[in-house]
Amino acid sequence: MTSNVASQPLFLNRELSLLKFNERVLAMAENPATPLLERLRYVCIVSSNLDEFFEIRISSLKEQQRQTPNLVGADGLTPGEAYAQVQVAVHTLVDRQYDLLNEEILPRLHEQGIVLHHASEWNEAQQAWARETFHRDVMPLLTPIGLDPAHPFPRVYNKSLNYIVPLRGIDAFGRKASIAIVQAPRALSRLISMPPELSGHPDGYVLLTSLMRAFVGELFPGLEMLGCYQWRVTRNSDLFVDEEEVTNLRQALQGELSQRNFGSAVRLEIDKLTPPDLETFLQREFSLAPSDTYRVNGPVNLSRLMQLCNVPDRPGLLFPEYRAPAPEPFNQPSVNPATLFAAIAAGDRLLHHPYQSFQPVIDFLTAAALDPDVMAIKQTIYRTGEDSELMQILLAAARAGKEVTVVVELMARFDEQTNINWAARLEEVGAHVVYGVVGHKTHAKMAVVLRREQGRLRRYAHLGTGNYHPRTARLYTDFGLLTADPAICEDMDKVFAQLTGLGARRPLKALLQSPFTLHESMVALIRAEAQAAREGRKARIMAKMNSLLETGVIEELYEASQAGVKIDLIVRGVCALRSGVRGLSENIRVRSIVGRFLEHSRVFYFHADGNETVYLSSADWMDRNFFRRVEVAFPVQDKALKKRVVDEAFTYALRDNQLAWQQQADGDYTRVRSRAAPFNLHEYLMSKLGNGGAASEVLSPG
Repeated sequence: MTSNVASQPLFLNRELSLLKFNERVLAMAENPATPLLERLRYVCIVSSNLDEFFEIRISSLKEQQRQTPNLVGADGLTPGEAYAQVQVAVHTLVDRQYDLLNEEILPRLHEQGIVLHHASEWNEAQQAWARETFHRDVMPLLTPIGLDPAHPFPRVYNKSLNYIVPLRGIDAFGRKASIAIVQAPRALSRLISMPPELSGHPDGYVLLTSLMRAFVGELFPGLEMLGCYQWRVTRNSDLFVDEEEVTNLRQALQGELSQRNFGSAVRLEIDKLTPPDLETFLQREFSLAPSDTYRVNGPVNLSRLMQLCNVPDRPGLLFPEYRAPAPEPFNQPSVNPATLFAAIAAGDRLLHHPYQSFQPVIDFLTAAALDPDVMAIKQTIYRTGEDSELMQILLAAARAGKEVTVVVELMARFDEQTNINWAARLEEVGAHVVYGVVGHKTHAKMAVVLRREQGRLRRYAHLGTGNYHPRTARLYTDFGLLTADPAICEDMDKVFAQLTGLGARRPLKALLQSPFTLHESMVALIRAEAQAAREGRKARIMAKMNSLLETGVIEELYEASQAGVKIDLIVRGVCALRSGVRGLSENIRVRSIVGRFLEHSRVFYFHADGNETVYLSSADWMDRNFFRRVEVAFPVQDKALKKRVVDEAFTYALRDNQLAWQQQADGDYTRVRSRAAPFNLHEYLMSKLGNGGAASEVLSPG
């Protein structure tokens, strides 16, 4: 259905759109068909998402309010207007979270024997166990701080758990007691297991906060404790490195990281029972307004409840286990390096994670490390994790004397310290480690292997839409391509040369690259479809990504829509484009898929007069990806693989009537409903690719 909202701004607000995505995630938790512990997991995911939302996006909005309060954005809002709308939306979302948790999820978990024992419900034996646990495991680690002129308000770590304790009485030094702050050490578990024989349930737990409320008064002998209320503060966590002044990025970044957790406060979360005077006291301490304060009925950090999702022997409360298979020839117990390289040389190999295993990528790099004919390995690293098998392979290859070059992105948000640590370890074993181009994050996912064959060097490569991170490869949907295509591999070598050295821009034959050709190429491809439609030829655009924000591309899509091009956009998260606006975007549909896996792949399809141009990429259609990052988009050229990508990225996603949401012209989303038989994209691809095949056959009707 189209709607005429031409009088409204052409672009939707970024922060409000991101909150709409989190509403869709929370809807997975609200859905009774979702397994119970998975429902809890989605509640925790929303909490984690909101943490980053405040640390980065709200911090940015607050900064805009200070610096450019009257600037009207593309969404038609000043920073203050946007912030006011965002606050209303967040408060509503948080209330939904806690209501769902307390009224539905926790009671149902209780029925399943997964119980949170609150202090008010402890029997005598449980009370004794709780007291012993507090004195043995908790109390020795606590340092209470009584506030007075000699004890000012303590420095509080970002997102740390704290308690404010009002007191009454006179202490040993004759001081009048008023308020104490107790900080919970990060080493303390927030969820403590109670022995089953005491719990009366298979899985009984006590929150650290319950122990604190019951016994924290024992830290203040002789004084009357008037209450104990949990709270935490969220701080601006965006890093600032002066790229014009920096001479050593790693050193500069390490200096910034030490201060990240003490940035300006942006949110205060407090126990709903906190007295108003203590709330005002905390707001004043952190220079926050009442609207920045969130009173919650439960733990101030719901992410900590994720531990409950890992209770053993509860398969019926979780999604059925899925073991992703490896396609041939990577499904053998041990793949000989020569066999692996020969298979790639014979033709491109497409991988679709997590439906297919990430192991072939590991095998590819392992073969490169072990094969005596491999001379060099070049790879980019954006996120890989603290315990990475892949990084161990690169370390082994360097120790074996191979030329190993790794472009490590030190500015990968919240993974900076992990990447710094890996960079240091790689340098210790003789690998060449560089940090890309200052001012342009290296976000491209690519690896090149140089192998000597019959006296000549031949290149083999892997490119992907997602990170070299085996854990997230089991949770995120991403495409990967193993190839020996000379044009692609040569282009990749040129990109690596740009990242490690200096020189003029070099033309690429197959790849599109940010910040040089990706944006202009996407615009040209969109315009070509628009021109085809104007001339009466078939025209079609389909694109899949995480976020769509870049106004230039959006305007081109609007023009294409007005020319008659049918456009389907599958955008998981933020989307600034308005779909279905009469006379503007009535030929554009925007879908969001939210389900068991995190939709993460970026795929761009253009009909191109029947030639069907398909690119896979690491880049969303955002300003940063087009202009401030090093990204690549790589073509899928093999006809069979191209069909697979189109089917698996678009055909089945557009048929989904279980996980899909349709964007409305005002930016709201409604669930896709159909009279057809239920069709779940994730389940379908698990069934088809999990059986070792490719999901490319035509679906039966419905």
